[in-house]
Amino acid sequence: MALTPSTMLPLGTALPPFRLTDLDGCLHDSSALPPQPLLVLFLCAHCPFVKHIEPELTRLEHDYGGRVGILAIASNSVRSHPEDGPEGLNEQRRRHGWRFPYLLDSDQSVARAFHAACTPDLFLFGADQRLAYRGQLDGSRPGAGQPADGRALRTALDAVLSGQAPDPDQRPAIGCNIKWHPGQAPPGTDG
Repeated sequence: MALTPSTMLPLGTALPPFRLTDLDGCLHDSSALPPQPLLVLFLCAHCPFVKHIEPELTRLEHDYGGRVGILAIASNSVRSHPEDGPEGLNEQRRRHGWRFPYLLDSDQSVARAFHAACTPDLFLFGADQRLAYRGQLDGSRPGAGQPADGRALRTALDAVLSGQAPDPDQRPAIGCNIKWHPGQAPPGTDG
């Protein structure tokens, strides 16, 4: 399993615009989001790093879902990874009881706009739609014997919800690289 760090999009970056359909066929337009903090999660169904944090994502939705918008985005190529298609994502969502929308980024344009590099890749925007936190959920990793507790993200969420800026010293997320469509280079590369 190859380890890929997140690109650490600059803090203060505006929420990239998007219009995506979720697994239930509902359209989500970034220009129509409510004025509240927004947590954007680049996820997939097969990645062991995502599987490691799935229970904590369920707890985060329970603990923060009423005060923070949460959206998951699936950008992996289903040509090379069919298990990350709607059927696999719906099974993942059902298994964990997730109620947040799971959006399909079939052409991978939203992953490119966010400079998403890995799964999971997390982006927390304040109510002003400016990036306040990006990086790891916590310091745990699959197979290391430490369960995910979301400590880093929870600290950032608490800061944003209290009107404070999270500590700018943030560590990159680590995970599996986004599975780009065959023949397409990841963002920030020339080929």
